[in-house]
Amino acid sequence: MIMKRRDFFKTSVGGSLAAGAAIKMGGFNKLFTSRPPVTKYDMVAVMGGSPDSMFDLAIQELGGMGAFVQKGQKVLIKPNIGWDVIPDLGANTNPLLVKRIIEHCFKAGAKEVYVFDHTCDNWVNCYSHSGIEKIAKSAGAKVVPGNSESYYHEIEIPGGIKLQKAKVHQLLLETDVFINVPVLKDHNSARMTCCLKNTMGIVWDRGFWHSNDLNQCIADYALYEKKPALNVIDCYNVMVKHGPQGVSKEDIVSMKSQILTADWVAGDAAGAKMLGIPVERIEYIPIAHKMGLGNMNLDSLNIKRIKM
Repeated sequence: MIMKRRDFFKTSVGGSLAAGAAIKMGGFNKLFTSRPPVTKYDMVAVMGGSPDSMFDLAIQELGGMGAFVQKGQKVLIKPNIGWDVIPDLGANTNPLLVKRIIEHCFKAGAKEVYVFDHTCDNWVNCYSHSGIEKIAKSAGAKVVPGNSESYYHEIEIPGGIKLQKAKVHQLLLETDVFINVPVLKDHNSARMTCCLKNTMGIVWDRGFWHSNDLNQCIADYALYEKKPALNVIDCYNVMVKHGPQGVSKEDIVSMKSQILTADWVAGDAAGAKMLGIPVERIEYIPIAHKMGLGNMNLDSLNIKRIKM
């Protein structure tokens, strides 16, 4: 049964992710509450279109890609390509979104655009079966592997509590602009994958994170000076259970949504609401907020909501 649009926005989320009909819109309903008009946005939330068309509208509301990428710059786009599954299963970032971001970067004058991830499954299969490698190359990006420690260089993280250093992919060090493009989904260890946790695909030694207070390490890494200029959260097909890899299409809810923000803590807070999870239950979000790494209080932000 197709839900009527007026009812779709009234849906509220209960505590269980198993309530698929409720979760389809509960979090987005909270993001789309009425607010006075604003001229400057901390976040743009859009729903109802294709991944590429939603990005077109959202980036325009933030001043266009030229607000983040200048002529002649080198850009790193970091999607989630961690799993050897097809796009419909929601384990990886939607390839249409990745393609459109690349196109906007070149339109803004980017000299080079790179795409990579330190995958969990075999990187060749992940890059291929996710659909991201082929479509990124077709848009003119250079797709680079992340499967060898030789690609990674040690950096210091001043102020880190559990994580004082990490080995990061050389592309992060060599590019001018970092655009973070996570897919929103359930996670069996951290409860949720979104903006902050997507950085685990940038580092080599992520096993250390899992064995040394994962949530604190996720927040600690955000102290590193090379932060995303923009976070684009893919909420098109959202894995609400059995994450981060998933089991079947039964794990997926079609939310057809997208969130753009320069504040990755705010982005994660919005992601938690989309999943119907209290922000405090995603432990690394309040940790990062208290460390001054972003703002998890969405009510204090100027958010542009677009319904296509």
